[in-house]
Amino acid sequence: NLLNPASGFQSMQFRVIENKLGLIRENRIKFSKEQYDSFLNEKDKKNVKNAENQKSLFCYLESWLERTPFLESGSFNFWEEYKNSVNKMLDEDIQIIKNNKNLSNEEKDKNLAQYDKILYNYEIIFNEDEYQKLLKKGVKKISQKACLSSLFIMLYREHPILDLPYRILTKLIDIDNLMNRWRYGHANLAQRMIGSKIGTGGSSGHSYLAKTLEKHKIFDDLTNLSTYLIPRSSLPELPEELKTKLGYYFNYDEK
Repeated sequence: NLLNPASGFQSMQFRVIENKLGLIRENRIKFSKEQYDSFLNEKDKKNVKNAENQKSLFCYLESWLERTPFLESGSFNFWEEYKNSVNKMLDEDIQIIKNNKNLSNEEKDKNLAQYDKILYNYEIIFNEDEYQKLLKKGVKKISQKACLSSLFIMLYREHPILDLPYRILTKLIDIDNLMNRWRYGHANLAQRMIGSKIGTGGSSGHSYLAKTLEKHKIFDDLTNLSTYLIPRSSLPELPEELKTKLGYYFNYDEK
């Protein structure tokens, strides 16, 4: 009872951190149909609002990724080569399933059906209309152009000029994981101390906190890039001209 009515809803600092990282109002879970800052006093609400109105780290990341060069080099179109490699890889996997004598016909059909979903996941990042639908639904957060650029960085991270961008992307994934680890610990603490009872701020306690684990991720688009990674042996061979540019010989003159 001594804690009432204090709650995490009143933590101005945590909300500012979330806003500066890039958690937008529309992606927040509402409590009792109230906005996330409605539980703050006027001074804290103003500070949170200021942080919300500033460009977030996510916005800077997206703009930076959208400026990534290299994706097209003369007659070489990387994404066409990548799609060909993906189709070849999946075709080989499908043939392995079909020729597997240890699988029944039912098991083969079940495994092959999974590959329809896998192929859809690969195709969706190249389909502008479908990708825009996912952005509107909130399934995707980062722009299609930024998504493709970050995937290119992940795929060819061993090239010198992409090493630092790759490390930046992985650190942002680490930040998301650490934030979620904190939320998970908070949720477990609430469950351990009050069980399923109402939280001190009037929320559903553990149930509400557990929902924020998935909903309040910021850089999950980067985490999900692993979906589109393919074996190194299947990666398209880059032209020598492009390899040279990726070896710190590149000079980007924007006009």
